[in-house]
Amino acid sequence: MTLSNIPPLVTVFGGSGFVGRYVVRALAKRGYRIRVAVRRPDLALFLQPLGNVGQITFMQANLRYEDSVRRAIHGADHVVNCVGILFESGKNGFDAVQTEGARLVAEVTRSEGAKLTHVSAIGADADSPSHYARSKGVAEASIREICPDAVIVRPSIIFGPEDDFFNKFGKMSLISPFLPLIGGGETKFQPVYVGDVAEVIARSVEGKLQAGSVYELGGRDVLTFRECLGLLLSVTGRKRALVSMPFGLASLFGGIASLIPFIAPPLTSDQVKLLKTDNIVSEEAQAEGRTLDGLGIRPAQLEVVLRTYLVQYRQHGQFGKIA
Repeated sequence: MTLSNIPPLVTVFGGSGFVGRYVVRALAKRGYRIRVAVRRPDLALFLQPLGNVGQITFMQANLRYEDSVRRAIHGADHVVNCVGILFESGKNGFDAVQTEGARLVAEVTRSEGAKLTHVSAIGADADSPSHYARSKGVAEASIREICPDAVIVRPSIIFGPEDDFFNKFGKMSLISPFLPLIGGGETKFQPVYVGDVAEVIARSVEGKLQAGSVYELGGRDVLTFRECLGLLLSVTGRKRALVSMPFGLASLFGGIASLIPFIAPPLTSDQVKLLKTDNIVSEEAQAEGRTLDGLGIRPAQLEVVLRTYLVQYRQHGQFGKIA
């Protein structure tokens, strides 16, 4: 085999995470060689069957350590950064992972002469009151400065079998007689299927997206927080009260929950701040075609996909009555 016949190498940071695993699958189907860069390679081996023998390899990397990032990127043609956290834990804070870590990936990617696709989030804003959104916004600014041709992908809340939104409230419905509507449940979301997000990222790697652009990804429907939980209850057949919880009370609860060690908090005060702003695709992105529709991708239907994995929260599982 000559060098020209060797498929390009793509390094995927966070390749074993929720979004990353779908990105790896999409790239493997296209024939790319994939280097999965994660903190615990031993926990990422489940990805191997997604590709042919030797197509997917694994490397230890931590965005807080430059040497490991350089090893992971060395020789790659394209880099995809899927790393993100929903809450801070120990040394893995928003600034360390989502700001400085993203900057480091961009700097090394540039020095290696590779291309970059970065996964951000709708709502990323360097001036946001939310630490999460602020760290994402600062990271985007750094990436544009370091790698002007990088593609940035901003999804709304992402749904899929391993998601942290519908699964969280699904688990809550098993033990709680009610589900909380933070701030009255009027915040708007545009849930997008994880497979659609991965498809956009794979197209970016293929060079089919506009270099230096920011793509905002949302699904077919814009739903309020209340409507999202109502759909969840409909799909699972659970009857639970939807109780309004003021932002102030929710913030207090989130602050207390965050203090409990060794347990992922169901809600943080920073997430409450995020819920004060709608999480939907902007009119500007729609007008410029920087969306799923603009790329010719028909978004997966939320309710159809939810019925494939929320079955576990029905009273009798897969044998429970479908609402």
